Amino acid sequence: MRNIFALLIAVFVVIGSIIFGNQLALVFRDSIDAGIPISDLLPVVGFNMIRDIPLILSLSFFLAIILAVNRLYKDSEAIVMNSMGIGDRSFMLFIQPIVIVIFLIILYLTNVAIPWSKTQKNAIIDKTENASEFSFIKEGEFQEFKNGKIVFYTSKAANVQESGTQDMEDIFIYYNDNENQSITLASQAQKYTDKQTKNVYLRLLDGKRYYDFSSNKNKKILNFDLYDLQIIEGDLINAVDTYKEIDGQSTLNLIMTGGKKELAEVQWRLSQPLTVLILSLLGIMLGKTSPRGGKSIGILVGVAVFIFYNNAIILAKSSVERGDTPIFFGLWWVHLVLLLFILIFYLYRHRKLSYYLDKIVHHFLGKDK
Repeated sequence: MRNIFALLIAVFVVIGSIIFGNQLALVFRDSIDAGIPISDLLPVVGFNMIRDIPLILSLSFFLAIILAVNRLYKDSEAIVMNSMGIGDRSFMLFIQPIVIVIFLIILYLTNVAIPWSKTQKNAIIDKTENASEFSFIKEGEFQEFKNGKIVFYTSKAANVQESGTQDMEDIFIYYNDNENQSITLASQAQKYTDKQTKNVYLRLLDGKRYYDFSSNKNKKILNFDLYDLQIIEGDLINAVDTYKEIDGQSTLNLIMTGGKKELAEVQWRLSQPLTVLILSLLGIMLGKTSPRGGKSIGILVGVAVFIFYNNAIILAKSSVERGDTPIFFGLWWVHLVLLLFILIFYLYRHRKLSYYLDKIVHHFLGKDK
């Protein structure tokens, strides 16, 4: 257990650094595109980390078991233990204390911490969903946005209201994307967000817009009383967060509601800690090798099984939500299939598979046949 714990910390740090580092870069990129203030970046990253910890922890623990058992066989310690009658079943029992601890940690994360973190993250996104580069407007200064494509000026900019709107006066907007150029003037403007599309607009009042002013022949002037200018697409905002109401509900509330999506979410939350119990059994057998053998095969097989296992659970969850799979069947069949695979693998390793297959054949077909 000491070796497993030490390897767990090491593997978790390596995998976590890669995933969390990539997560940090993605959040920075998406948040800058959507105009989320810097002060809100770190909480968003922290909530994403809480969301990803169960997956990283279960994978790290699975690999730690494989490596720890493999080390016992490489040092011939496990071979001596096997000769004394201490085999796979004994190893599975020895590691149960740490398995139960990891199980309880992931159970708490999936049923309490992650729903809370998703709710908190959504609150941040809701607060900033109307934000864009234009949230940081300074009065009386020419400012560049969208990598210099837009030059913006306003003589007066009020504070952003709770509804997300913002009033401005004496607007000047110069736009140039190398193909089209325009200048827009308006006496007043208001920034607002369309509730359906999440697109952010500047509603310009009482103004003019000049097109193709570089050529006298093609110059166009548009006089308007009201003109809505889109300044950010809702897709950018939606890309930052895809929060669903069901994500933040407690497990008890989901069970009480009893819908397909609610019960699929409950089974998903319970499936993640359950994978720790099942994979710990498989990890013991994948770590078994000869002193001269390598440990790469066990690791590669373990990673492949982990990927297929988790993807199967995700597909099963989607199938339940769509109503293609009965609720009672749900996600449980994935765990049963892996348990059956582990049982067959265990019997094959201990040369008992043919014995039990013969008994099954004789039971169904009769001894004579």
